[in-house]
Amino acid sequence: MDSFISLFDPNIYEQCSNKKESIGNINQNCLPPEPQAGNIEYKLKIINPSKQRFEHLVTQMKWRLREGQGEAIYEIGVEDNGSLAGLSVCDLNASLQTLEQMAIKLGATTTVLRERQLDNGRNVAEVLVRKVPEDQNSIEVRVAVLGNADVGKSTLLGVLTQGSLDNGRGRARLNMFRHLHEIQTGRTSSISHEILGFNSKGQSVNYSYSKLMTAEEICEISKKLITFLDLAGHKKYLHTTIKGLSGYSPHHAMLVISSTVGAVGMTLEHLSIAIALKVPFFVVITKIDLVSPNKVLENLEIFLKQVSSRRVPLVVKTIDDVITAGTNQLKENTVPIFCVSSVTGEGLELLLKFLYVLPPGVSAKEIERLQQELPEFQIDEIFRVGDLGQVLGGLLSKGVLTEGSKVQIGPHADGSFTRTTIKSIHRNRVPCRMVRAGQSASICLDISINDVRAGMLLLSPEQPVQGCLYFQANISVLFHATAIYQGFQTTVHIGHIRQTAIIVVVVPNLLTRQQSTKTDFGDGKDICKLLIGNHKFLRLIAKRIAILVNFLCLVHTTFGDYMMTRMSKPGEDCTSNNENVIFEKLINCDMIWPH
Repeated sequence: MDSFISLFDPNIYEQCSNKKESIGNINQNCLPPEPQAGNIEYKLKIINPSKQRFEHLVTQMKWRLREGQGEAIYEIGVEDNGSLAGLSVCDLNASLQTLEQMAIKLGATTTVLRERQLDNGRNVAEVLVRKVPEDQNSIEVRVAVLGNADVGKSTLLGVLTQGSLDNGRGRARLNMFRHLHEIQTGRTSSISHEILGFNSKGQSVNYSYSKLMTAEEICEISKKLITFLDLAGHKKYLHTTIKGLSGYSPHHAMLVISSTVGAVGMTLEHLSIAIALKVPFFVVITKIDLVSPNKVLENLEIFLKQVSSRRVPLVVKTIDDVITAGTNQLKENTVPIFCVSSVTGEGLELLLKFLYVLPPGVSAKEIERLQQELPEFQIDEIFRVGDLGQVLGGLLSKGVLTEGSKVQIGPHADGSFTRTTIKSIHRNRVPCRMVRAGQSASICLDISINDVRAGMLLLSPEQPVQGCLYFQANISVLFHATAIYQGFQTTVHIGHIRQTAIIVVVVPNLLTRQQSTKTDFGDGKDICKLLIGNHKFLRLIAKRIAILVNFLCLVHTTFGDYMMTRMSKPGEDCTSNNENVIFEKLINCDMIWPH
């Protein structure tokens, strides 16, 4: 989806041409032609439209909102070819009023992001139209918080979600911690979920919005909800960070860097993992009240090149920069950089404005495709709540689940599944009747499962399951001190699952950094699910390494593009050359279960 690039950049004065426009060559009197697809609409003026014309405009807005997952950008005073003609103040106000009436017709709201006067004395405006989908309480965006230990990640989240500044000694981060040892050491070791809402007017909704504010009230008031995943920064907890990135499928990643030490420690590893998973990211430099961020900014371009990122750093200093960064976040041309202080509050308003305009990272077509598939709920946490008993927390990666849905949970130690029924569902601590693909939730079943553990799944009873002990995958080494060879003991990260495995065959025999190859893996003792068709991670035990594993699809027409998965018993040779026989066994397999 093409997004609006830069509406009124006062520093750009080059002439427009028929070539493809970019941030560096857009003139203030010319924009790229209106995209046919996406959530951006150009309108020269909409004044006193006829009834038929008004209905057509409403239908057009409805389509744009659907393309943007409930958000659309309207450029008023702009012709379809991108020329900024502008309007008089009277005509602009009349057009904005008509746009608001169109939004009211659909149950949506409008927010003027910015206005600018052109050289000809006329005015143009950029308007955000937002409508929460009928099947949702709010538009939800998941943001993973990455960075090295002691850079101020938890403190920054505490300031954003609690609404009060830090005292310089970490008071704001206390509410982020889940365990006593985290409070004592000041370091996050688990995955913490925090929410920040925005109302229809763009105002932030946090725990200081009103007295005795609760999470339930934040969800009810908010039209857009940002869910932060506070991940661990210490290298000892790298497996937890990988689990959060691969298991919760965040839409965006916020890389936090301290201005006092710069990009050190696990910063490079965290960003490399996010780039390998193709998660859009932005950078926040903290502690600018202690040290000027100029040196960190100078070294940031070199740092981005180390992780093979061709994005150009964009330091956000004004509201115009915020809108430009937000509309380009899903592109691969710039990296928004925010300089903030959790003690003085400097730069926080720009960061909040950016979060408000941050677009969801999944297209409407992709969500529709996932919702039409059979449900697949990944269990990440198990806990007990009062009289409800056992509660399962996790992410629904496919399909739709409702109260009363029949499901099967497993696999158990013997590879079997237990059939049960969903009793109740909660999202963001609020009861709901339905959860859709891409949403996280807590589910209570009608029976208690004795041997339930993180890594199990809730599946449709109609979903067939098969097992294997070996699989083959293409891997790319990101970081490793030596080489990977046959017999290496590894941990495979597949979504929310961590599974021990052994490399049985490596082609070539040794695999070093920045190399790719096809490798056979032998399954470990535990039961896990191997998902086909997604980018996943493999991390070597006791090694500072991250390996991208690309599981190829099993539904093409030629064998050359297939991942070969071997359904065999322990001790069998998994390197047979009889590929056609193996392929014939697995051509109809969408899921592979070890047993």
